[in-house]
Amino acid sequence: MHRRLVQSSLRGLSLLQVRHVKPVGFDAARDGVAQVYRELERDFGVLAPPIALHSPATGPLAASWLMLRETMLVAGVAARTTKEGVASAVSVANECPFCLRMHSAMLHSLAPGRDGEAIRDGRLELVADPGVRAVAGWVRDGAVRDTVGKTRFPFAAEQLPELLGSVVIMHYLNRMVNVFLGPVPLPPGAPESSLRPVLKVLTWLLRSAARAEPKAGGTLGLLPAAPLPADLAWAAPHPQIAAAFSRASAAVELAGRAALPDGVRALVRDTVDGWDGRPPGLGRGWADAPVATRPAEEQPAARLALLTALAAYTVDATVVDAARAAGADDEALVGITAWASLTAARRVGAWMYRPE
Repeated sequence: MHRRLVQSSLRGLSLLQVRHVKPVGFDAARDGVAQVYRELERDFGVLAPPIALHSPATGPLAASWLMLRETMLVAGVAARTTKEGVASAVSVANECPFCLRMHSAMLHSLAPGRDGEAIRDGRLELVADPGVRAVAGWVRDGAVRDTVGKTRFPFAAEQLPELLGSVVIMHYLNRMVNVFLGPVPLPPGAPESSLRPVLKVLTWLLRSAARAEPKAGGTLGLLPAAPLPADLAWAAPHPQIAAAFSRASAAVELAGRAALPDGVRALVRDTVDGWDGRPPGLGRGWADAPVATRPAEEQPAARLALLTALAAYTVDATVVDAARAAGADDEALVGITAWASLTAARRVGAWMYRPE
């Protein structure tokens, strides 16, 4: 009962953190949105803003939840501490302070020590847990295409779907979080001094949910079955993760088609295909030339999509408001950014997967 009361009290605070779009309220949620909200509190522990921010677009909402749940939350052959190390290292690579704070706090909660701080500071030699240290180095090197480690994988082969799946979902969520949430898991205006007790409560809820051991594949029914794309072949050995990513990819692709013209999607794909993982340039000026190739009415959405894919931390209200002024509503804004984020995340996963 105590856990449910805390969850209930945090619902409004979670949704207040979302910017640029209006998330669906917990009591107003219906159908698929209501199901995801209930499952978030049951299996994740809290109405997590990185998932709830998707609520104006039901397809991306279900997609983000399926990918996160089946990789990070369902118990498998990879330890949860190792997955939290992956999440922390990806968040460093993407300059996502919100996710870094949450996942390093969870890592510390599961394995008290300074491993989260060491990952945050880029001092991987100070990470005490050898498994966490190995995957953090693998993630760091894999974030850039030509620095992918010389050794194939620093873990047993059967852990690959869980750990590379964790990499891909975190590359996706980091981008969405950098666009729609602030740097700390607090509502706007909340004092920084409240962060420590808030993190303590949140990690308690997350640990409590983890002890319940969510059932693999238990929420796949949120989205229809779909074929596994070739660039997600790394998921194939794990039926539930493969099903989650195939269904999620199809749903996000559908949302992208609804929100973006074909030419804009082709522009983003071509740019991402040539990207090596490094920052594309200082500020946002690097996007001007490719965006200018599209008709004027498509340029605001093209800019939002391109920046989200390759430099989400540079997206601000001016970029989002320009897309809105060009006709994008809340559902379209989530669709644009979800499609761009997953396009980039899948690209990273593809170059980190090197089958023999």
